Amino acid sequence: MDLPAAPPIAQLPVPAQECSASALAEVLAQAILSGHWQPGDTFPREIDLCAHFSASRNKVRNALAELSTAGLIERVAGRGTLVKDIIDWHLLAPQMSAWMTGLDSPHPSLMKAVFTFRLSAEPYISELAALNATAEDLARIEAAFIGMRDSAGVENLRQKHIEHDVAFHDAIYRASHHLVWRQMGLLLKPSIVALIQSAQHHTQDLSDSLERHQQLLEAIRLRQPAQARHATECLLERTAMDLEIDHNAPLPAVTLRAPSRPSQDSTRGH
Repeated sequence: MDLPAAPPIAQLPVPAQECSASALAEVLAQAILSGHWQPGDTFPREIDLCAHFSASRNKVRNALAELSTAGLIERVAGRGTLVKDIIDWHLLAPQMSAWMTGLDSPHPSLMKAVFTFRLSAEPYISELAALNATAEDLARIEAAFIGMRDSAGVENLRQKHIEHDVAFHDAIYRASHHLVWRQMGLLLKPSIVALIQSAQHHTQDLSDSLERHQQLLEAIRLRQPAQARHATECLLERTAMDLEIDHNAPLPAVTLRAPSRPSQDSTRGH
């Protein structure tokens, strides 16, 4: 006869030595962010968390307060503590960014939400980069691409490849020279890192991805905003395929577009 499944809390890692409330909050938050508990699930009781982590009641309460502040859990009279809906998670909160860093397998709904943001914003950001990139910006984007190319398919350089991929997109956000979008890119960077990590763990052949990145690099270098938008959409289509997200779903209702430059700039190389 099959044994009953272990309670979710029993599957959580226990730090090798006594940890702080913040470290405990990180373990619990990353469990929620990776789908260990689903929205609406009852979160473990304080007494059970104390027993599992060999932690004091005060430490557990402080950890739970951090999760509550980040919008991950809430106390409901008569029902205990529940995991909140993903739409209520404070993804831009500083502690959330720290928790997202190094997350190996984000919640599928979280990946889809971050992908939707990228699909809404990044084609426009690439247009801005094609219009505004300086020689220094182009050097950063190209250096990141070269790093991706040289580390592609090398097993012991997989993490380096991911870092170069993240640097490539970060450089494009920076090249937009738009204060708000640059800050949004910085705030969401851990979420974008998690998305890129997950996408690359789903594929072994990176040649198609590299080709799409190179097309985007060339469009920005040649100051071709329309081509940069299209190249970004093609690149994100590849990401959707790797993550098995329906990339044929309707696009967001609002489509952002960069202001056009005089025609003589549109084909001028940098």
